[in-house]
Amino acid sequence: MGPVEALDRVVYLLDRALAESQKVRAFARARDIAEEVGPEELAERHATGKLTELSGIGPSTAKVIAEALDGEGSGYVAKLEDETAIPLDEGRDLRAALKGDCHTHSTWSDGGASIEKMARTAQALGHEYLVMTDHSPRLTVAHGLTKERLRQQLDEIRALNEKLSPFRILTGIEVDIMPDGSLDQDEKMLAELDVVVASVHSKLRMPREDMTRRMVLALANPHVDILGHVTGRKVVGTGRPQSDFDPEIVFAACARFDVALEINCRPERQDPPDDLLAMAIEWGLHFSIDTDAHAPGQLEWQPYGADKAAESGITADRIVNALGADELLAWTRR
Repeated sequence: MGPVEALDRVVYLLDRALAESQKVRAFARARDIAEEVGPEELAERHATGKLTELSGIGPSTAKVIAEALDGEGSGYVAKLEDETAIPLDEGRDLRAALKGDCHTHSTWSDGGASIEKMARTAQALGHEYLVMTDHSPRLTVAHGLTKERLRQQLDEIRALNEKLSPFRILTGIEVDIMPDGSLDQDEKMLAELDVVVASVHSKLRMPREDMTRRMVLALANPHVDILGHVTGRKVVGTGRPQSDFDPEIVFAACARFDVALEINCRPERQDPPDDLLAMAIEWGLHFSIDTDAHAPGQLEWQPYGADKAAESGITADRIVNALGADELLAWTRR
């Protein structure tokens, strides 16, 4: 493993651990600098003790470069491999049954890697497909996709599918549910996509009745396939309380319109909470175990959702991304 590969692996593992973005960016910048400088100059600077004289290379990143150049392997990388490994308990069989991930992001919106890099990582993890669901235009902080940019993305995905076959990138979007229950993207564009994940990102503190109406109206849209991170909660750090809505009514709408409920695997979300998941099971809903990954390392998060699903008694026949790509598309086009 050369210096660039070692630094890239550190970035991957830090993303897997949901490390502070500043730390991830520091190693990503060092990786890019190492690639630009090249192995000969890196080796010369290492030999003369001048690695840290490169702007953007600090003691930690220099250590990774030095270990790679010395051919000793990186102790820092090995340490991270152990520290960030994701355990898998009751959900082992469910995780093995998953054939894809229906909620992921790329640099087209607020992700940290290209579609191709996300796809190749998913393939290496054993997936048959990846659904690319970048944000819709209203989420400007996430550089959401306008109709025009989304169409450009579809062109890129078509080209990548020719290159990566038989692995498949399915087209999609995480479309914002507007306060009035409408969807933040052109209806004709939504009809062209393979998978539509609908999520609430704004006005999370709406009154209970208004939030319930908002979600039900979105679920009634024939293009919606999956309801993303249903409560909007965050349970890490300062956290964020879950939105207030009538779950019986929302899950009844999911059942009526055959919309899958997402089991969001992000460690800071863990959404839905256990009580709502139990209620959704009683309603006979389908589920989608998704990482909501914004970086390649985060594509490894499915064990969190698989364990949660298994502990709740959910079987693979109720999980839409345990379906093959063609079966999934048959379900979304129902």
